Amino acid sequence: MIVKKLIEKIEGEAELDFYFNKGLIDDVQIHHEQYRGIEEVLVGRVPKDALVIAPRVCGVCSHAHLIAVVRALEDGYRNAGVPVNLSAKAASIREFTLSCELIQNHIKWLYLTMLPELKSMAGEEPVTNDTLKAAHVTAMVNKAMAIFAGQWPHSSYAVPGGVTCDPTYIDVMKAEGMIDQVIAFFEKEMAGIPFGEYMSIHSISDIDKVQGDMGRVLGLMEKNGLSSSGKSHDRFIAFGNSCVCKVGKSMGTKVYKVDVKYVKEHIQKDTTAKAVTYKNRFFEVGPLARGMIRKEPLIKSFHRQYKDAAMSRVFARIHEVALLLEYTKKILGEMDVRETSCPYDEPKIMPDCDGVGIVEAAKGSLIHKISVRSGLITHYDIIAPTQWNLSQGSGQQKGVAVEGMLCSKDIESALFILRTFDVCSTCISQ
Repeated sequence: MIVKKLIEKIEGEAELDFYFNKGLIDDVQIHHEQYRGIEEVLVGRVPKDALVIAPRVCGVCSHAHLIAVVRALEDGYRNAGVPVNLSAKAASIREFTLSCELIQNHIKWLYLTMLPELKSMAGEEPVTNDTLKAAHVTAMVNKAMAIFAGQWPHSSYAVPGGVTCDPTYIDVMKAEGMIDQVIAFFEKEMAGIPFGEYMSIHSISDIDKVQGDMGRVLGLMEKNGLSSSGKSHDRFIAFGNSCVCKVGKSMGTKVYKVDVKYVKEHIQKDTTAKAVTYKNRFFEVGPLARGMIRKEPLIKSFHRQYKDAAMSRVFARIHEVALLLEYTKKILGEMDVRETSCPYDEPKIMPDCDGVGIVEAAKGSLIHKISVRSGLITHYDIIAPTQWNLSQGSGQQKGVAVEGMLCSKDIESALFILRTFDVCSTCISQ
């Protein structure tokens, strides 16, 4: 039996074909019909146009795309022998704003997707307060980000060599106050315990201390029989360095080095989306991958009990909010606003070069590749996190999310597993 299903609550649209055998899902085909051709639009333009056009790939992770573009341009300059050195202040501002985007993205995913889905499956009535909580706290995060970036989404403050903003200590103090409010929200609403007490938990054996909405999500997953479902290939990969990640791949619990040159894209049938492999194998990207590669104690503890099931994936993303909040406080506390924002004197025409920019976006590793000849872009390539997680797969192996949905008893459970990856059809079909 084949059942077609249009999936909502994602950025863009997608159609899933579920194939049932003896009452269980034994295959899933994911179709993305939209195609905007942003990579082709950039060809023939001056490189700086990418700073404005490429982030329009997505209204959810636009800032991650902006930073990926900037890093690709800076890498191109360096490869052409033109040194580009960021001030510590500029690097910190970029890290802060990117971390803010991840924080608000994770919180929206929790309150606008995970909690409503789990409550519906458990037969509970939706609670409007959950939506209002998410709107209030994410607005606070975006205000803190906008102090430096000017706006969200689609800010343009990051440029090759630095940033265009020049914050004062008053600005930094305002941002600190806003982050403090988000931490207070995490304590009261998300974890239900003091922030320091939460950060001292390193084992799943102590997770019962966690209350609040995080505890509700974990409890509802157990109630709905979803805690051990959603297992995939148990292979993880990350290409971006950040406070929550190290570059590498994890096969189960063993971590190995990686090189972006082994990343390969594949054209898929009946969909506009590209698939991505590393040395011809499918890997999961995102918060769970980052936690496993970084060897985050609490994530490893969850993995020991649940492996790469939905429970581990969901918890890893919520846990990352706490890690990022701690990191943003550190960044602001150490920032020296007296440093130069953009010390780089950029050449009028970009030299012939090839560059790669890599960022850990909310959903996983984001890669931008640019080639410039005679001052114009000759090739542009975007490899988004959902191309890793949401590919169809091949005859030899299923895609990451597809593998996770196999053996589900019904479509509702399968769609919940799909959303644990937080799919986005706009990024997967540029």
